[in-house]
Amino acid sequence: MSVKSAMRVFEIMDCLTEVDEGLTVKEISNKLDYPQSSTFNLVQTMYGSGYLIQDSSKRYKLGPKFIYIGSRALKAFDLPSEARPYLEKLMHAVEETVFMAVLSGDELVYIAKVDSNRSIKTSAEIGSRKPLYCTGLGKAFLSFLPLSKREELLDKVELKPVTPKTVTNRLELAKQLDTFKENGYAIDNEENEEGLYCFSAPIFNTDGEVVAAISIAGPKDRITRDGVTAVKHLLETSRVISKSLGFFN
Repeated sequence: MSVKSAMRVFEIMDCLTEVDEGLTVKEISNKLDYPQSSTFNLVQTMYGSGYLIQDSSKRYKLGPKFIYIGSRALKAFDLPSEARPYLEKLMHAVEETVFMAVLSGDELVYIAKVDSNRSIKTSAEIGSRKPLYCTGLGKAFLSFLPLSKREELLDKVELKPVTPKTVTNRLELAKQLDTFKENGYAIDNEENEEGLYCFSAPIFNTDGEVVAAISIAGPKDRITRDGVTAVKHLLETSRVISKSLGFFN
């Protein structure tokens, strides 16, 4: 059974996560369709407890307390540290930047990144969130999750173009995801960031459930030059990490 006020606190947190410049109480109230009086009380409670800060224009933002909570959560969640040696080995094999992400609601959140000596320009950093439908990591989740879960997640989002190559047609996306599942890996062909190309593969747990995804990313002309070899290393790494989680197939 959920507690209404607690759920509203979580929704306020999610709302503020999406707006770097912060929001006033009225803006939060309007976005979430909450009564302004109760929104004010919740925001003041969060502010008084150190979870929110307020700037000179009376806009509220997430406070530094969340940095501590987030760092503790990452320490408790040991998948990044367990996978790190394999991700580093993959980076050295392909000489491209390597990522790992997990599913968080209807988005993915990055939990590991291993930079190569050939840097790339990307907004993806540990802790950042991205849509599922236009990223290689996200498409790995959508491709290998049960079909009912895939449809549930896609029902929650609007397929908006992020770049000129973003697939925004639901039927076309579904066909693409089916192909990715058959191939064993997913592709992001400059659909989230122009010039950036990714190969991605799922990570399974002992029950055969997709719990994470890994990717290699780089400039399209460079990463596709020997795509077969890159994918081979990617799939081998996903198999090894899945095996370490108890998945045998």
